[in-house]
Amino acid sequence: MAEPLFLKPVFHEKIWGGNSLKKMFNYNIPSDKTGECWGISGHPHGVTRVINGKYASIPLDKLWHDVPNLFGDVDTSGPFPLLIKILDANKDLSVQVHPNDSYALKNEREFGKTECWYIIHADEGAELYYGHNAKSHEELVDWINNNRWNQLLRKIPVKTGEFYYVPAGMIHALGRGIVVLETQQSSDTTYRLYDFNRVNQVTGKLRELHKKQAIDTITVPATYPNLNYKLEKVKDAQVTTFITSPFFSVQRIELTGSTYFTNNPNFKLISVISGEGILSVDGQNYGLFKGQHLILPNNVQSWKLKGKELVLIQSNPENLKSQ
Repeated sequence: MAEPLFLKPVFHEKIWGGNSLKKMFNYNIPSDKTGECWGISGHPHGVTRVINGKYASIPLDKLWHDVPNLFGDVDTSGPFPLLIKILDANKDLSVQVHPNDSYALKNEREFGKTECWYIIHADEGAELYYGHNAKSHEELVDWINNNRWNQLLRKIPVKTGEFYYVPAGMIHALGRGIVVLETQQSSDTTYRLYDFNRVNQVTGKLRELHKKQAIDTITVPATYPNLNYKLEKVKDAQVTTFITSPFFSVQRIELTGSTYFTNNPNFKLISVISGEGILSVDGQNYGLFKGQHLILPNNVQSWKLKGKELVLIQSNPENLKSQ
């Protein structure tokens, strides 16, 4: 029988984290500084496990390698390709950059990190760091070495419901008062460029920076993606395709009734970010509520959603090689 795979999130406490994850999604977590919820992950720093059905308790990385037919005609010899997170920024995150695949595989022995953000919530007046103002590599290095951060860094206002694509090589950071759903390559490599002189509470020293690696990987001059959203009405659902990149495609599904969907080949990753409803697969009904993360395997050929004010973010890996 075809069935969805619901996953148990993994939580990470961060110096910049708050308690919005508990308040917004009713997660049962003790810390008031939980900054990251890893909802769908095969990464060794936080592997999620299936919590329902035939594969209950099996970690996603093992399932990926041992039961490849669940994921379609793809090569499962490498790591699970994507990592889905919810981030809660109670304070500004460190200003950072991620490497591309070539640099990361050579220097970190894992893939690079292109990512994107769907803004679940933004306080009034919230801002994020997105790109920079240096026109040349020499100017970039000069401004970094002389701590000319106000001149270098580009800040922009942000609102709930917006979407941002963050390719490898782009300087970026979430600002305080922002909660996002992040879709990214399965990588945990981050080069911290500037951290507002914050102190590591364990060591009592300034948090480690990675200026050399950051300078090596920052794109100069900064380039900004031109996103052309695609809007589609599917019965009682409004489907917005935010992006189809070489790494992933990301859609928002807004439901106010009931709608049938047909799966494309391979598999889909889904996160419920608001509302509640019912997912029907192969004659079985599954309750949906905000904060859930699940995979629709390859053998789910069709599925039905029913709900009121139900909003899902659907992410699909791209360019997976056939076996």
